[in-house]
Amino acid sequence: MTPTCYICKYTPIELLAAYGGECQIVNQMQESFDQSDQVAHPNLCGFGKALLESCLSGEVKELVLVNCCDTIRSVYDILLSYGKLDFLFLMDMLHKEEGCARERTKAELLRLGQAYGAYRKREFSPALFYAAFQKSKRPSVPYISVLGARTGDRLFEMMEKSMPLMVENDTCVHHRSLPCPPDQLRDEAHKDRLMDWYAGALLSQLPCMRMTDISGRKQLTLDPHLRGVIYHTVKFCDYYGFEYSQLRNSLSVPLLKLETDYTIQSSGQLSTRLEAFGEQLAPHKTRLEETNTMKKHKTGLFAGIDSGSASTDVVILNEKREILSQVILPTGAAAASGAQRALEKALSQIGASVEDIQASVATGYGRDAIQLGGQSITEITCHAKGAFFLDPTVRTIIDIGGQDSKVIRLDEKGNVINFVMNDKCAAGTGRFLELMARTLEMSLEEMSLAGLQWKEEITISSMCSVFAESEVVSLVAQNKAISDIVHGLNRSVASKTVALCRRVEGKSAFMMTGGVSQNRGVVKEIEALIGQRLVVCDKAELNGALGAALLALEVSVGRC
Repeated sequence: MTPTCYICKYTPIELLAAYGGECQIVNQMQESFDQSDQVAHPNLCGFGKALLESCLSGEVKELVLVNCCDTIRSVYDILLSYGKLDFLFLMDMLHKEEGCARERTKAELLRLGQAYGAYRKREFSPALFYAAFQKSKRPSVPYISVLGARTGDRLFEMMEKSMPLMVENDTCVHHRSLPCPPDQLRDEAHKDRLMDWYAGALLSQLPCMRMTDISGRKQLTLDPHLRGVIYHTVKFCDYYGFEYSQLRNSLSVPLLKLETDYTIQSSGQLSTRLEAFGEQLAPHKTRLEETNTMKKHKTGLFAGIDSGSASTDVVILNEKREILSQVILPTGAAAASGAQRALEKALSQIGASVEDIQASVATGYGRDAIQLGGQSITEITCHAKGAFFLDPTVRTIIDIGGQDSKVIRLDEKGNVINFVMNDKCAAGTGRFLELMARTLEMSLEEMSLAGLQWKEEITISSMCSVFAESEVVSLVAQNKAISDIVHGLNRSVASKTVALCRRVEGKSAFMMTGGVSQNRGVVKEIEALIGQRLVVCDKAELNGALGAALLALEVSVGRC
């Protein structure tokens, strides 16, 4: 049987079941919006476009919508014009649960029942209606709740894989709970009364953010078993942004915000954020002890491998936490082979071999591709460990690497208490600066110094790498001084970075790590904007690998 698809918790799926329908949530995240972009406005939210893709590609044949927002109304209008669905229905539901809203919802239920029954060529079955009600159960063990806007199936699977605890999907369409209808309404003659009760039951659910009274949502964050919250929002959707702003100031458990465009294109960065949050919730030491397969009788050497987009860094420590060897090499086309080369070079510096390594930890974006017998840990945790080792007074880490920027807040013990990363755009990263250096026909070393002596304040209005390149070319054509242009670029990178600092409420002392920490112009501009000096150690570029090596040592000999 072709399933009847739906997207909203207020969809009367029990009514559809009463006419023999089998209901299914539409929750697929798409690789692209090729078809929807041809028929929809570009500012339609990612979920709306993903829903259109599913319908236009033929994956969905029957669809019942609720007018949750303007996006869903637009999707319905588009599908009326371009879709080839066998059944399409838009149900009007008001934003309150009493009075005329209940009357209106009852009328809509009767209208849907008539249309769906005619489509199915079935009569309403009280038995099927009653059987469709399912009691929901809340977790009775510690768990992590996913709140906010709907979460695609693939993203939720990533969450489950990354978290150390059970994950409960409490986003809009999944958090659905209706009581069973009273037995005295089972009689077919009472269908009008039954639909009146049903309308009230649908409207009185724990509310989503579209409803007028959302006070009941507090139940979701007051559960004594709650240990953390992943808050998901979709670009161009404002409903849940308001709730997140309130929760970030009141929630008593760790909170991670994820924003997606409802595609799977940024899955690598999302995975890093999720894994880092999981490491924040559960001590990494326990998981390392369970999974590290290195031979425990080996002594002396502990390797940290940081596989980044631009370079692969390796640090080898001894049991005294002394750095015996360090290497920075270009990653190349393959993370695994790049890591192998870097590790072999680091070992050759001290006349050792892979067999002499007691434990290893890999970090960075290529960490999961490295098969050297150790464990992978996110760069968030590794940078925190390395920075606190280099300077225990550090409370905020600014790390700008080849393809991302991140800011990490630490407590007085060096534990991660909050972090943010830039989005999937390369703006403000090492790649951005590399592209600008090539445009200006300069080396990165030359560019690092060029912006220190400037005269005219130039604002680079666009942080998009492509648009900024055009802007720089235009400035060169206007005979603007190269030093002034570079200063403008440095200022724009610093502004974006400091905005991340403000999001985590960064506090001193500040440390800067990553390859861009060697760019004196960018460092100076960040210092000017935050009003204090940055700690930049001589091991700043190796900080991730250093932290990984310290974690490898920690699990092996119980130190750090």
